Amino acid sequence: MVRKIIHIDEEKCNGCGACAAACHEGAIGMVGGKARLLRDDYCDGLGDCLPACPTGAITFVEREAAAYDEAAVKANMAAAMNRQGDTLPCGCPGSQSKSIHRRPQPVLRPMDAPVSRLSQWPVQIKLAPVNAPYFDGAKLLVAADCTAFAYGNFHNDFIAGHVTLVGCPKLDAVDYSEKLTEILRRNEIQSVTVVRMEVPCCGGIEQAVKTALQRSGKFIPWQVVVIGTDGGRIS
Repeated sequence: MVRKIIHIDEEKCNGCGACAAACHEGAIGMVGGKARLLRDDYCDGLGDCLPACPTGAITFVEREAAAYDEAAVKANMAAAMNRQGDTLPCGCPGSQSKSIHRRPQPVLRPMDAPVSRLSQWPVQIKLAPVNAPYFDGAKLLVAADCTAFAYGNFHNDFIAGHVTLVGCPKLDAVDYSEKLTEILRRNEIQSVTVVRMEVPCCGGIEQAVKTALQRSGKFIPWQVVVIGTDGGRIS
């Protein structure tokens, strides 16, 4: 039958995995670092994945495709939940469970306890006002939520001396690039540092900053730091 179904442009796909997470039917999976429609009959054609894509890689097309099979979707998702050690149905590598074994470390004495380096509030990208006075002349840190939990010395190595904004492109159903563009346009930002996790879904926050820098019309030095799921600094 000819029906409306999604199409994924692999050239535009940045591998963030946001669409796979947004697809409640498990129709989209990550294959070779790119989003892919796994089965036509898993796609209901409603397009929950469209607003989740930060690069516009997903569109609707009308073509010959198998009819949506709700029973098959439910059976597939139930089987996925029952598989021992499996990832979520979306197939996003960032959702895979694993244990991290570390050697016991001595508890810090109070005099050695770390102090917060945070210089402003709020820190969520969605909540920060674009014209807040602390943005003028600031070195901006845009970090994925998980990085501060994974990297032990996050405050000293990244937050210190920066205005900090955090978010998760996988869980927040917003396009960060619009808000970030306005912040860059309206304020004299000195530099931008992006700190993200190594998992593909974290690519969305890097792409949002890149898009905002391009749209701002300004030349602002920027860098990307990648943190591993084990807490190590990869780049």
